[in-house]
Amino acid sequence: MTTATTDGAGATAPLPALERYEAVIGIEVHCQLKTASKMFCSCSTDYDGAPPNSHVCPVCLGLPGALPTINRRAVEHVLATGVAIDATTPAATRWDRKNYFYPDLPKGYQISQYDLPLASAGRLAFETSVGTVSIGITRAHLEEDTAKLIHATADDGQKVSLVDFNRSGAPLMEIVTDPDVRSAEQARRYAEELQLLLRAIGVSDADMERGQMRVEANVSLRARGTEPFGTRVEVKNMNSFRSVERAIAFEIERQAAALDGGETLTQDTRGWDENRGATYVMRSKEDSHDYRYFPEPDLPPLRVDASWLDEIRAGLPELPAARRTRYATEFGLSAYDAAVLVAEPRATMLFEGVRAAAPSTDAKVAANWVTGAFFGLLKTDPEAAARVDAGQLADLLARVATGELSGTNAKEVFAAHASSGDSVAAIVESRGLRQISNVDALGRVVDEVIAANPQAVADYRAGKPVLGFFVGQVMKATRGQANAALVQTAVRERLDGSAGS
Repeated sequence: MTTATTDGAGATAPLPALERYEAVIGIEVHCQLKTASKMFCSCSTDYDGAPPNSHVCPVCLGLPGALPTINRRAVEHVLATGVAIDATTPAATRWDRKNYFYPDLPKGYQISQYDLPLASAGRLAFETSVGTVSIGITRAHLEEDTAKLIHATADDGQKVSLVDFNRSGAPLMEIVTDPDVRSAEQARRYAEELQLLLRAIGVSDADMERGQMRVEANVSLRARGTEPFGTRVEVKNMNSFRSVERAIAFEIERQAAALDGGETLTQDTRGWDENRGATYVMRSKEDSHDYRYFPEPDLPPLRVDASWLDEIRAGLPELPAARRTRYATEFGLSAYDAAVLVAEPRATMLFEGVRAAAPSTDAKVAANWVTGAFFGLLKTDPEAAARVDAGQLADLLARVATGELSGTNAKEVFAAHASSGDSVAAIVESRGLRQISNVDALGRVVDEVIAANPQAVADYRAGKPVLGFFVGQVMKATRGQANAALVQTAVRERLDGSAGS
């Protein structure tokens, strides 16, 4: 079977290599957790835009004698993630030191978890172009983030590397899949679904552009029909979901071409160059034994009792997959509409708010307004989108349903509400936008329009398609407030002579 990858416009590009080889891909995601303080000290994590090295202390600077203290909230975030992916949590876990030397790691080691993670053996399912895929998740563990290297040019023209320790010690969750991913598309969809899950349960903003979610992939190929894994290559520096898909697709083709040419692949770490659309060698890939893990002596084992997990489980919101299913079964929405609504938390909140304010509102109509007019505002004017009130939108849709507002005027009212925050009722009243549905009143306007356009009347009776012209003239005369369906009926009756025109 040939697998395809999608480009930014949604087009598909074939991956011929997958006719000969099977890709074996594992995904590692590092995710910054939403906590007020760092993982092992009280320094604030609100360092975005702050001056370099302004959110630091002896603990996150790795100074001798400084002792770490566990951030309970960060632990709960990982436990919540474990519950959400149906993972197993041990009764007791521990901390380990991962030893490596690099300028962004002040202690020369990172406090992490190795053989006893907080969550293991989970799963995450998602939809792809070929159906539902379920990926096993090996582990989700907690660790501290590194500092940030800044490469710059000094005043004298010399290249320098500086270190900003504001990020050092921030709580970081690493989520590692089983080698279950089989295509670039699956890798992208897994990352997208994971981001949605993390945002839904409130453990992270997971913004890839801000470095809050970093995706890495281990890619190898094996001949179709064989069992042993090939030589794996780690791919880094993928800063968007599109990059994840493109980088893995490139790496599959690169490895296939090398194998076809009789080359021996090496276990490397490669970076992704977005501009060139290619990966490049960064360094030789390390194995776990290279990090010389050993138990962290300054922290006790962490015990997780059943009641703590039950409390976390009870506090979880409805998960994205369950919400999509409910929207389809309870409200009759299409799989596409349900997925679009659930993929944007602000849209989900607005849709749910409309349903809560007016349960009788047609779900499909509400979904169309949220994914149409509201999504348009999110793209063009987020501040205006934030002013949209679910109760007011419910009122607007009710007025459209009863015929008080035409579709055109409803859009005008929606835009005015988003712009000013004024109520729908006030806008309709101040602008005189109530739809005219009085048959007698509309009949008088129709008669005037027909009398003023004798040539159009002759054209109609000659069989020309001018009915829309009359309807448009009536709508113009009533400033768009006429009920278009009633107008069309009245015009036809009069022109056909049934009303004694």
